[in-house]
Amino acid sequence: MVEANDLRPLHVRVCQLDIAWEDKSANFARVEDLLKTDPPAPGSLIVLPEMFATGFSMNAAALAEAPGGPTEQFLAGLASRTGCHVLAGLPARADASGGPTNDAVVFDTSGRLVDRYSKMRLFSFADEHRHYRPGEDVRVMEVGALKAAPLVCYDLRFPELARRAVARGAELLIYIANWPAVRQEHWLALLRARAIENQAFVVGANRCGDSPHNRYGGGSVIFDPQGQTLAQAGDAPAVIAADLDVRALLAYRQHFPALRDMGPSDAR
Repeated sequence: MVEANDLRPLHVRVCQLDIAWEDKSANFARVEDLLKTDPPAPGSLIVLPEMFATGFSMNAAALAEAPGGPTEQFLAGLASRTGCHVLAGLPARADASGGPTNDAVVFDTSGRLVDRYSKMRLFSFADEHRHYRPGEDVRVMEVGALKAAPLVCYDLRFPELARRAVARGAELLIYIANWPAVRQEHWLALLRARAIENQAFVVGANRCGDSPHNRYGGGSVIFDPQGQTLAQAGDAPAVIAADLDVRALLAYRQHFPALRDMGPSDAR
């Protein structure tokens, strides 16, 4: 539990990378390269895109990992070496009986896995629903002084998921994605809308470059609770950063208390 007198801003680093198709070791190296020139301070939050180690692949049978697999090992090592929280996406396999899921995993500053969210809205346009099973509910967790909810790509088009998380206390919504360039304007508009309507910080971590199926425009972004841009990437590999001030968020919500008019169904 975060103490009331420990409300220091959370420093966030978003790594936007050109993901090497289904090549985990190459993508681990790309993440390391992005972070090495300006290492984040301990206690920061590092955010990587959806399926950052493989790309948005439907080859779930070959790529999905059991808990503690190589991608989680890499993320745990990154968290413990840097002393940072780490949030990233990967295809996961819970057990032999359950189908694979498209997950966001969160590690604390010691490298311990603290939570996992499975994407709830699967992208049927790309047959994702034929290869992965949906998650059951949103997750809200403490990351530094903020309560955060991870969400994955297509979840962004379903505002009820963000509202549910905020009704349960979320102050930071984190969308990790492989969002194609052809719908880039939708990405930015919907992220800004989620920030404004939920009076929450919003982080969008997208990939850039090409896969065998799509071109990706990047545009990773960080919005404040009024929809103002704190940081934004272009269409090339980059790291963007911002300090998220929980005191400012709480003051804004108190000054303009729109969230108190939510209905009881919003938390369901």
